[in-house]
Amino acid sequence: MRERVYLNDGWKFSGMYEDRMRFPDFDESGMEEVRLPHTCKELPFHYFDEELYQMVSGYRRKIFAPKNWQGKNVFLIFEGVAHESEVFVNGKKVCEHHCGYTGFSINIGDVLNYGAENFLTVKADSRENLNFPPFGFVIDYMTYDGIYRDVYVEVREQEYLEDIFVKPQAEIGQRIYTPLESEITVHMTEDGGLLRQWMRRKGETEYQLLGEGEVKHKKEILRFSNFQAELWDVEHPVLYEIRTELLRNGKILDAQVVTTGFRKAEFRRDGFYLNGRKLKIRGLNRHQSYPYVGYAMPASIQKMDADILKKELGVNAVRTSHYPQSHYFLNRCDELGLLVFTEIPGWQHIGDERWKEQAVANVRDMILQYRNHTSIILWGVRINESKDDDVFYERTNAAAHELDPTRPTGGVRACKRSSLLEDVYTYNDFIHDGKQPGCEKKSGVTSDMEKPYLISEYNGHMYPTKAYDCENKRTEHALRHANVLNAVAGQSDIAGCFGWCMADYNTHKDFGSGDRICYHGVLDMFRNPKTAAAVYASQQEERPVLEISSSMDIGEHPASNWENLYIFTNADSVRMYKNERFIHEYQREESHWHNLQHGPILMDDFIGNAFETEEHMPKGQADSLKKLLNAAAHYGVAHIPKRLYPAILKLFLGYRMNMAQVTDFYTRYVGDWGGASTRYRFEAIKNNKVVKTVIKEPMKQVRLQVQADHQQLKEEYSYDVAAVRIQAVDEHGNILNFYNEPICFEIEGEGVLIGPSVIALQGGMGGTYVKTKGLPGKILLKIKSAQTEPICVEFMVEIKENTKECSAETESV
Repeated sequence: MRERVYLNDGWKFSGMYEDRMRFPDFDESGMEEVRLPHTCKELPFHYFDEELYQMVSGYRRKIFAPKNWQGKNVFLIFEGVAHESEVFVNGKKVCEHHCGYTGFSINIGDVLNYGAENFLTVKADSRENLNFPPFGFVIDYMTYDGIYRDVYVEVREQEYLEDIFVKPQAEIGQRIYTPLESEITVHMTEDGGLLRQWMRRKGETEYQLLGEGEVKHKKEILRFSNFQAELWDVEHPVLYEIRTELLRNGKILDAQVVTTGFRKAEFRRDGFYLNGRKLKIRGLNRHQSYPYVGYAMPASIQKMDADILKKELGVNAVRTSHYPQSHYFLNRCDELGLLVFTEIPGWQHIGDERWKEQAVANVRDMILQYRNHTSIILWGVRINESKDDDVFYERTNAAAHELDPTRPTGGVRACKRSSLLEDVYTYNDFIHDGKQPGCEKKSGVTSDMEKPYLISEYNGHMYPTKAYDCENKRTEHALRHANVLNAVAGQSDIAGCFGWCMADYNTHKDFGSGDRICYHGVLDMFRNPKTAAAVYASQQEERPVLEISSSMDIGEHPASNWENLYIFTNADSVRMYKNERFIHEYQREESHWHNLQHGPILMDDFIGNAFETEEHMPKGQADSLKKLLNAAAHYGVAHIPKRLYPAILKLFLGYRMNMAQVTDFYTRYVGDWGGASTRYRFEAIKNNKVVKTVIKEPMKQVRLQVQADHQQLKEEYSYDVAAVRIQAVDEHGNILNFYNEPICFEIEGEGVLIGPSVIALQGGMGGTYVKTKGLPGKILLKIKSAQTEPICVEFMVEIKENTKECSAETESV
């Protein structure tokens, strides 16, 4: 039976690799002790030179090989090393790998000294002049450095299960049919043997025997249908564990468990279908990077991003731009029912023949390593936004179809009528600039109308927006996302779309806002929401959403005209009150985004029936004056639409009103000038109940709102990290978008901060990360600012026993 030992602790690191580092007698005293995941260089939040992380670094570690490993296969597995790596055991080179986004393994059984310490050395090259993807030209994202994913040893018998591909299929016809087909590759030293499979629903204890089959070839197919299973879906992602055993003479030689789900995912000419039901893909792109440490974050933070996408933003899909991402992230997508489009590394540039060979190898590695993730519905086998190269892309498509015939291929392009070798035409549609349509029609882009069509990016660089931008710009950013979602929802032959992008990210000097950040996200880098996040969040039904696009401070608007104010909600209606006087109940159906289930609603009434009930005006006069003043609030007095001229004439000639009276009514009912503070209250109504309330009035108090993604930290295979999101809010919980004051952190107990101890909020938002340091106990994080009361967040740290590994002292146990 196999044994897995994680090697994430006990590493020595140097930012300057030396060849003699690989030999046992190297002096390690000048090296830094580190744990994995690791970044070679912690970076500032912004305004830094990307060459800081581009280096050739060295890692060293001792591995004790127990005597009972002798005679077995001992695989050393790296999940991710950025970006070119060479591995040495006891001074002997055993492997080199040329991709920072896929894992690799080496059988080191023949070079180990058993019953003794062995020396493992890794040379990691993160320079960006390397001749393999994504390098060779400019890249609009930072590529970072280090051994940033898990490393472990897996000990297997002489005969073992080499690979298992459980095909996540379901047949949908008059009845649902869920056959289980597994492609199993075995490593055998002699003929014969038996394969046996069991199945249980994830979370249950008892397995159900499916059946067995003889081992006659290196690769065998097992297919069973004598069972019932529920389907995996975006709403009910039911997962099963398939246990495969390799036996000889009744003895189990090896066993592996693969988690899978049964589903039928199809891209058709008229859209995407999941289990026979047409489903519009509504997703966002994701980079796997974070402030300060780049890619180097453990399992909990990877899973957090999937939770944010599904539970907070309400999307049903994610594109892992522009490379394969952490298995922890993908595992969580499997569990949540979050559809995934994953692709090979690359950004616009295609290199020489050696470069292309590596790209094809990346396709093969990606599919072999990720094809058991049920959530993956599409393989990206084309370099993002690259030019046509039919000979090259025939090879990438062939590799994908050979290794996984159950899923289609796509290739992200930014050009129309491109050569289409993939199964799905995936296109970055940036036509929308606030005035142009939300998306192009399929017929205007694709080179084959019979094949499926998917929009892989929109917005992003078209309208970069910061959390501290003026209110109108943040609103426009949100509306542009709504415009594209609405347009795509109205096109029945577009499978869906992926917005650019989930969160802001660090980028190179050639891109971004000059401070090394692309402000393209609907979240900031700490995963705090911008206004646009509410557009996505309001499309889900799991939690109530009510966001108002404005702080309702009239001075934030040019010429003190309200212009366009919007409600983002998933409620049936929203009631608006001004100083506790009912103004208007906005219905979901009033949205101008008719293709969305819950489109933004224009707030265009600040008066209600006040002229009739409080000023006792005749209905005709009240209606005319109301139209005039609401229009003045939107357009300004000097720009009243001509369509309202008859109503103005009626007011002045028919009802004998004068300009002074109109101005007085505007000041009292719309302008909010000079009087008592105005208090607006909004109530979201769902099924005739108030499900959420938002109050907007001039702030009187600043407080910090702090959210930790989890406070029970657990070290299992490595350190754990808690993400702490911080927002400066008023007494009603509204974000203070222009509060950019410093925040101080103090930490006590068994944890350390990632990043600086003092930060400046940006757009009233920020964050930090709390990292465990290998000991159980308590962590206390104190957060202070000059204007707010201090906040203390307590974390508890648990250390699981299976983090221990073999050593000379424990071998005899």
